[in-house]
Amino acid sequence: MTTLTSAIELIRQKKANPIRIAFFEVEDWEIDFYRHHLPLYDLIFYPEELDAAQLEEIKQVNVLCVRIRSRVTADVINNLSNLQLIVTRSTGFDHVDLAEAAKRNIAVTNVPTYGENTVAEHAFALILALAHNVHKAYMRTLTGDFEIKGLKGFDLSGKTLGVVGTGRIGLHAIKIARGLDMNVLAYDPMPHIDLQSVLGFKYVAFDELLHESDIVTLHAPYNKKTHHLMNRDTVVKMKKGAVLINTARGGLVDNEALVWALEKGILSGAGLDVLEGEDFINEEWQAIEKKAQGTMKQLLEDHVLMKMDNVIITPHIAFYSKEAYQRIAETTVENIEMFFSGEPMNMVEAA
Repeated sequence: MTTLTSAIELIRQKKANPIRIAFFEVEDWEIDFYRHHLPLYDLIFYPEELDAAQLEEIKQVNVLCVRIRSRVTADVINNLSNLQLIVTRSTGFDHVDLAEAAKRNIAVTNVPTYGENTVAEHAFALILALAHNVHKAYMRTLTGDFEIKGLKGFDLSGKTLGVVGTGRIGLHAIKIARGLDMNVLAYDPMPHIDLQSVLGFKYVAFDELLHESDIVTLHAPYNKKTHHLMNRDTVVKMKKGAVLINTARGGLVDNEALVWALEKGILSGAGLDVLEGEDFINEEWQAIEKKAQGTMKQLLEDHVLMKMDNVIITPHIAFYSKEAYQRIAETTVENIEMFFSGEPMNMVEAA
């Protein structure tokens, strides 16, 4: 009875003083979903990403709900005096200034599990496309050219996959690789030793993984320690002719080093769902206007990569499946409801 009374009282409070939530980067179906599942909240929706233009409009919000393209900086946080909670509809949270949020005693939540199989599957879509030259063959057939010369691929069976990062996504990638009869090496500073025999892979040092792997796939988080994990010093340690796959974060790879390795033949190909500086690829004017240090260099390097026929680039869609988006939406509602009921979940903090 006490629990029911408390729940009723909470509903009354929400109706009397509705909590204001601003959602950014929302699709039409999400608007209907959140209105249905959060009926006692005052909801504001923006299809675009957060920028300074909307700060005055959302000045009184209690919750900010964003995706990764919305940068929740110290300036944003300090302009929202009533802010209590930042909800990112993603696993990664490097776009949120966690230190500033902590100073203001503002909670931050993420969606830790939603696309582990989805992202791993996309990584293998890139691997298979490169292994069998699907992208090149497709472009030829569009012009009516069915010549097979230059399209010889390679089998994945018997090849060695190096998995950098064995969180949920990395472990799914290992399962897929073993199903394709691949050998798997893995590197993680916090290994799941007990899973090696269960899933059939082996943890090794990072340098050994680079040296022994025919394909290296990145599934590590982005932070100060992993910034430019793949740089000139590390790519030269890779097996000659190896393939690099990145479906994690663009900042894990130094674009200049990647272009160099591809041009020198150290790498035979790359599959990239993320790029450093990707926010500016479709908005070059913004890069020029802001004159951000390094942005133009990154932009030019990205364009070089896009013109290489041994590189496949997708527009950060590894997570983008119907099922994954549904899981994100459901967890987002849970994160908001549980926070305001006094039992917060999926909290993230500054390292």
